[in-house]
Parts: sequence; C-alpha cells; structure tokens
Amino acid sequence: MPRLLSRLAVAGSAVALAAGLISPTGARAAARPTPRPATLHWAALGDSYTAGVIEATGDLTEPRDGCARTELSYPEVIRRDLGSLADLHDVSCGGATTENVYATKQSPIGRPLPPDGTDPNAPYPPVPPQIDAVSPDADVITVGVGGNDLGFAQILKDCIELGAAGHGQGTPCKDKYDASLPDRLQRLGSGYDAMLDSLHAKAPAARVVTVGYPHLIPEDAARCRYGDLQQFATFTTGDLAWARTAILEPLNGVIAARTARHRDTFVDLYPGSTGHSVCDPDHWLDGILTSYLPLRYALVHPNATGQAHIAAQVEDALLAT
Repeated sequence: MPRLLSRLAVAGSAVALAAGLISPTGARAAARPTPRPATLHWAALGDSYTAGVIEATGDLTEPRDGCARTELSYPEVIRRDLGSLADLHDVSCGGATTENVYATKQSPIGRPLPPDGTDPNAPYPPVPPQIDAVSPDADVITVGVGGNDLGFAQILKDCIELGAAGHGQGTPCKDKYDASLPDRLQRLGSGYDAMLDSLHAKAPAARVVTVGYPHLIPEDAARCRYGDLQQFATFTTGDLAWARTAILEPLNGVIAARTARHRDTFVDLYPGSTGHSVCDPDHWLDGILTSYLPLRYALVHPNATGQAHIAAQVEDALLAT
C-alpha cells in the first residue's frame, strides 16, 4: 500500500475510534465512511533533475515536447503513490533556468540519445514559461532548478575537455571558472528571489516547496576513476573536489537561503544522498554514461533509484502540514 494511503487509513481509524469514545452514538458514527480527502492540486516545475530526461529514468511521458519528462522521475513516482488524491501538472523541462520557470519561453533540446548524443527529433518548438501552468488556486508548487543558472552543463563539458588536455593533472577547470563563481551565485540568488516572488503572486495560497541537488561528487574525489565514462570521464581529481565545494554546495546554500527568506519549504537532498554519489558503488546518480553496451547517456543525472529517493523526501514535504 502506498505510504500516503497507509497514513490516511491510520488517521481515519483514529478519528473513528475517538468518535466512538466520546459520542453515545459512536457505533453508528464509526460505521459511516470516512470522507474522501480533498484532491491536492500540485504543479511540478524545474529542470532535468525534476524531469528525469535520461534513459535510466524510463520512457518519456506525454506530451513529447522536448522537455524529456520520464515515467520514473520523482513527480511521476509521487503521482502513482498518491493516485487520485493528487492532480499533478508537471511542466518541468530539461535545461530550464529560474527565468524559464517564471518569465521566458524555453527551446527544449530533448533527450540525448546514441550515436551522436543529440535528440533525433530536435529541434522542438519553444515551450511557455513554466509558471503559465500554475493555477491561481494551486495547493502546492514544487520547483527544482538552479544548476543551469550557474552554467553547470557547460562547466561540466569544459572540465572534461580541460582535464583530458592536461592528462588529468592540476585544476584547469578551477583555473578557468573560479573567479566567475561569486557573480554567478549572486545572479542565481536574484533569479531565485524573482521566481519565488512570481510563484507566490500567481498562487497566493499555495505552499511552495523547493528541491535542492543531491551528492553528485564524493567527499574524497580521489575515489573517482579518471577516464571512466560511467563516472566523470577526464575530470581531474582536483577539479572534482573544487566543483563539490565551490559549485554544488554553494548552489544548495543559495537555494536554501532564498527559500528561507520567502518562508517556503526546502527539501535538502544532499545529506541523505551522502555515500551515493556518481563514484560510489551504490550510486543514485549515473555519470557521463549509464552504460557502454548498450550505449546510454546520463550526463550526470539521478537514475531511477535516485529519483525514487528524491520522491520519498519530496512526498514527505508535500504531506507535511
């Protein structure tokens, strides 16, 4: 039985028992069916870590608009758990930024597929700002976004290329990007503020739940194998350690701080995913590739196990009062 339905059954039994203890007609009251809980009107917004995108998170869902939402992404996992108790409108989209959530159209790039790593059905028409899908009477909005505001995909690509050029030595990616990070993080903070302000203006009564990023890189970056495409390919050890402390952890810090400023709820995926990074045996995220044979791209995203663990934490936040 899904976790929510179990909770509702327990809660309904407790209410019926209490009624029987305090009412002279308790037997009849307990026999009446428990009123059906109201449907939760939920909008799921975000980037590829919400949408799923990669083949390791299942088949694409409809509509196939290039945003690459998948059947094993955490919104879909929660949708199945809640059943008819939730009315989900998922418009998350791979590659989205905070601005694509609250203000501007996005041109989706689809799902990366072999042999050349691009979606054979691309290009796709632009999709509207995700906020357009938020109903003014929404009960809850989840949003997981921010990495693309920092340019994470381009940084990842450059770190791999620079690491290969330097034969795995030094910190060439840090040397290229470190000075720009304070400004990038500041712009991210401003974008998050504008996004949350816009979401609250669109749906004043909705609870807003922001979702951070999991533990991509282990505490000891030396555990990652240089040149392994199922991990971080030719990212140097020094650059991996830098990326964890200078990009990923500050990214989560900005999201947590701006969420708190708006008195919203932050789902911190980082602590619970420790020990499950790309380079750990029990990894909840796949590296550049999920597998060689068949060739399946991942580009450092949560796999189905990772999405399931995200779903458990986000669902708890959705059901909190």
